[in-house]
Amino acid sequence: MRLGLALGYWGRGPDPRHLELAREAERLGYDSVWTAEAWGSDAFTALTWIAAHTSRIKLGTGIAQMAARTPTATAMHALTLDHLSGGRVMLGLGLSGPQVVEGWYGRPFPKSPLTATREYVTVIRQVLAREGPVTVDGRFHPHPYQGPDGTGLGKPLKPITHPLRADLPVLLGAEGPRNIAQTTRIADGWLPLYWSPTRPEVYRESLADAPDGFLIAPMVRAMVCDDVAEGLLPVKAMLGFYIGGMGHAAKNFHADLMARMGFAEEARRVQRLFAEGRREEAVLAVPDAFADEISLIGPRERIAERLASWHAGPITDLLVTAPDPRTLRVLAELVA
Repeated sequence: MRLGLALGYWGRGPDPRHLELAREAERLGYDSVWTAEAWGSDAFTALTWIAAHTSRIKLGTGIAQMAARTPTATAMHALTLDHLSGGRVMLGLGLSGPQVVEGWYGRPFPKSPLTATREYVTVIRQVLAREGPVTVDGRFHPHPYQGPDGTGLGKPLKPITHPLRADLPVLLGAEGPRNIAQTTRIADGWLPLYWSPTRPEVYRESLADAPDGFLIAPMVRAMVCDDVAEGLLPVKAMLGFYIGGMGHAAKNFHADLMARMGFAEEARRVQRLFAEGRREEAVLAVPDAFADEISLIGPRERIAERLASWHAGPITDLLVTAPDPRTLRVLAELVA
């Protein structure tokens, strides 16, 4: 099980700790570092900055939102940074949800998310392979565009720049069972949002046909601390925001996932409190048990004991959201 550092996206402004954490992770032997985006900082610019200040560690987008760019634009970002970094890029993609896609990007959320994802990945694969002009007879991402509002002059093109690697890894952040199953067929890996090593049955059927070498890289909040309850508060704050704030009450993939993991009533309560503007109560309503089983919080001995269950499963990469160098160091020593 390899270790990665998940830095996420910025809050109010750039986090001055991120670059030093990335450098420390590289020094400690971490395999990868990952950046993200929501509706503020973008994933690729921050990752390029880290690339310029590191030399070995792999560089992942975890995740870049599909609605933010056309698939060819995303492929251009990936192949450019792959050249500049010497072949270190791992392209993590996610569809996001209707609230973000329509509210932030001003685009319709696809009525068939699986088809839209499949077409998006197909375009990227063709760009990276550079075997010929990109041509996709698609519903959501046709190349060339042939819609009724077009000119009819679109010409199939292939990238001017030769990609460094045709097999640049593509991973998907999928949550629904059918979406995860499709991910095993069209991508090189999967980026789970929540992973509980004690509930392997949640994903067993979706992962049944995963090929050899398929990457499973969940993000996990980690913190070495004496007070477990206090250490879980940032995990609960993240869960409260994702479950209550990222999505509509009638369509929230994060809340649906929490429900499938055995906390349906609690997920709906968090949603309701968040919608009523009672955000602190929503965070406190997140069960400690759920926050604890998807994270690694507590003294070194407790984390070491709990890591055994993560090792026992199908996980290939553990992407750690850690707030301090000490936690990074302890995990590196325990996983070595």
